[in-house]
Amino acid sequence: MTDLTTLLEVGGPLTALGGGTAYTRAKHPALYWSAIGGPISTARLLSSYSSVMEACGLTVAPSRLRVLAVKATTRREVRPVPPRRGIIRPTSTVLRIRLRLAPGQEPADVAASAERLRHAWGVHAVYVSTVKPGVVELRLVGYDVLRRVRMPRKADSGLLKVPVALREDATPFVRDYRTVPHQLTLGATLSGKSMYLRHLIAGLAAQPVALVGIDCKRGVELAPFAARLSALATDPDEAAELLPVLVKEMEDRYDLIKARQGIAPGTPDEEITSDIWGLPENERPVPIVLFVDEVAELFLTATRKDEDRRDEMVTHLIRLAQLGRAAGIYLEVCGQRFGAELGKGATMLRAQLTGRVCHRVNDEASAKMALGDIAPEAVHAACAIAPELPGLAVAGDTSGGWSRIRTPYLSLGDAAEICRESAHLVPDLPALKPFRPAIPVRLVAAPARAVLPHPVTD
Repeated sequence: MTDLTTLLEVGGPLTALGGGTAYTRAKHPALYWSAIGGPISTARLLSSYSSVMEACGLTVAPSRLRVLAVKATTRREVRPVPPRRGIIRPTSTVLRIRLRLAPGQEPADVAASAERLRHAWGVHAVYVSTVKPGVVELRLVGYDVLRRVRMPRKADSGLLKVPVALREDATPFVRDYRTVPHQLTLGATLSGKSMYLRHLIAGLAAQPVALVGIDCKRGVELAPFAARLSALATDPDEAAELLPVLVKEMEDRYDLIKARQGIAPGTPDEEITSDIWGLPENERPVPIVLFVDEVAELFLTATRKDEDRRDEMVTHLIRLAQLGRAAGIYLEVCGQRFGAELGKGATMLRAQLTGRVCHRVNDEASAKMALGDIAPEAVHAACAIAPELPGLAVAGDTSGGWSRIRTPYLSLGDAAEICRESAHLVPDLPALKPFRPAIPVRLVAAPARAVLPHPVTD
């Protein structure tokens, strides 16, 4: 009886400790990884590094000098040599470690063994990136960072750079318009496409950039950000009037660049430019980012007159996509589907959109429209996105690389408030003034006054 009582007294705290650990791992994975998971994985890595590398085929035969040195000093067996390991750098999400590859190895050899390393060291995932020739970095992710997105405190930001989502390797996904000037974003209803667009606008609102919107859903997506928009078209008719103005603005900027190029002979090369970024800062026009929501609405027609208008708008969009980068005009095209069935010019426009982000879609054909021509293996990843994970997407570009990303939650009210606070940053573009949206007046409720009751009389 005494032994049973002692066992219960000891088992109670152990059960509570186990329950608390399980709760922390489920609800606060970053805390669990920092306190328990990370140290355990570090101990596994240090104790089994050589044997795991050998089992994964990541070792090479030792050099003759090493063999002679080992035989001369000890009687140990000469074992294959693994990649030289650097210092382990832990964070609240990952363990980072650099490896210097042995002669004859390449980064693809380590990447092919990532799944084996994941199981051997007990982590959620292992990602390999090249630092420089002969050196790779392993990122051992401790838990699923896309289940509950927490953006890193430090992210690469700057002019036309917006950290908009989190990659599955715990690094921020930065939308850089200078590197990827135009992008296509696809997603079904409630897939998180609007949240992605909301983060982009909120991130650009605080920068010296002109924001232009085309929202053929009567402006329900972009109208809340009217305070920061330089122009907004809410139906195809208004879009048909706005796009030629943007094309004319692009042509005027090319004239400015040509005038700069026509300077006297003998001018230093650094003063000769082929885009607006080579112009002096006091002469450089402000960049323009054009957001097109539900692009299919621009392609749909009902009459012959609508077809002529559609062809004209598509031509303007193609011209902006082909020539706009040098003039500082960038496109962000969003929709649910975007393929050849929309009509003439759709495929040509899509080919000009370098970046691709595909949220959950309704069929495989839609995923192929976004990713099939740049990263065919990413199509299956896009089709596997579950409906209960809004904001999860597959991002790729024409280089063939792709990764899973997820956008953190940002309420519409918070994004609209950011735009209202940045309204003073709207640049002065005379050509776009006729399209400047009306800013709704915020109604402030009057404070309630205390009403005193009449005195009771006879």
